[in-house]
Amino acid sequence: MNVLDENVRAEQREQLRRWHLRVRQIGHDVGRSGMDDDEIVPLLHALPRPTLFTRDRGFYDRNLRHPAYCLVHLDVEATQVAAYVRRFLRHPEFGAYARRRGIVVRLSPTGVHVRRPRAEAEEARPWPS
Repeated sequence: MNVLDENVRAEQREQLRRWHLRVRQIGHDVGRSGMDDDEIVPLLHALPRPTLFTRDRGFYDRNLRHPAYCLVHLDVEATQVAAYVRRFLRHPEFGAYARRRGIVVRLSPTGVHVRRPRAEAEEARPWPS
């Protein structure tokens, strides 16, 4: 399940849906409006195979790695969120949930930065051409 944080604009959510990507948004489809960050992780534990997409930098924390979900910090402009969510979900290394579960990711125009389970160092992956 692809979950958008409340900080993702409605037009970006709707663009993803126009591209036929299934997304749910906190405060709109799941959870409640105004959830604190510390309430989001327990929500993810209750959802089936969630990947959270957020613009909140606080979620790019290696201490938040867990095999029950994937966290993706979108370090991009608010108007580019949908494009980067789609780009990430089409990335050959991360397209399947089984390949991304347990990781914390930061997406930026320069590439994908990954913190994997039991790994101390961050990995950098380029965007495919």
